[in-house]
Amino acid sequence: MDKLFNMDNKFFSMMGRAADLMILNIVFIICCLPIVTIGASLTALHYVTLKMVRNEESYIVKSFFKSFKQNFKQATIINLIMLLFGGLLYLDLNIINNMSGSMASVLHVLFIAFGIVYFVIFLYLYPVLAKFYNTIKHTFRNAFLMSISHLPYTVLMALITAAPVAIFFIPTAQVQSIVLLLFILMGFSLEAFINGHFLVKIFDNYIIETPSKTSDTEESSEQTPAV
Repeated sequence: MDKLFNMDNKFFSMMGRAADLMILNIVFIICCLPIVTIGASLTALHYVTLKMVRNEESYIVKSFFKSFKQNFKQATIINLIMLLFGGLLYLDLNIINNMSGSMASVLHVLFIAFGIVYFVIFLYLYPVLAKFYNTIKHTFRNAFLMSISHLPYTVLMALITAAPVAIFFIPTAQVQSIVLLLFILMGFSLEAFINGHFLVKIFDNYIIETPSKTSDTEESSEQTPAV
C-alpha cells in the first residue's frame, strides 16, 4: 500500500512529467502569439526539455523565461532569417508549380531539396541555441553540420516533428478533434521532449567542459567546437 501512494513510483512520476509538459506547452503557445517571439519561445522550449531529459529541471516556468530572456535577441534574429528564407522558398515553389517543361521539373526537385535542408536545419537550430553560446553564423553552421553528421537521429527527429500532420488525415471528425485537443495541451512540448533524448546524445559529443547554459544559477555556457 505504501508503494502505491509513494510519490516516487512510476505512475506518479509519469503523471508529474505529463503535468510539466502540459504547463510548458501552454506557456510556449502563449509566448508564441506575438509571432516575433516564436524564435525565443522555441529556444526556451528546448532549453527546458533538454534539462528535463537530463532530470535537471527544477522550475519549468522559471527556466523557460530565463532562457527566453537570455536568448531573446539572437533567437529573434534567427527567427526572422528563417521566416525570410521560408517565405522566399514558398514563393519560389509556387512560381515553379505554375511553370512547365523540363527546366521546371529540375527547379522543382532543386527547391524541394532546399526545403529539406531548411527543415533539418530548423530541427537543430533552436536546440543548439538553447544549449550553446555561439554567434548566429556559427549556430546556423553547427545546426547544419550536426544534421548531416548524425543523419539517423536527424531522420528520426524529422519523422517525429512531422507526425502531427497525420492528425488532418484522421477520417473521423470526433477522433480528430480529441487528438487535436491533446496536441494543443502538450503536443509541442512532448515532441521537443522526445527529440531531446536524441539531442542530448548528439550534444554530448561536442560539449567542452566549461560552465553551461543548463545551470539556473550560472550565466556562462558551453561552446560548440567545429563539427
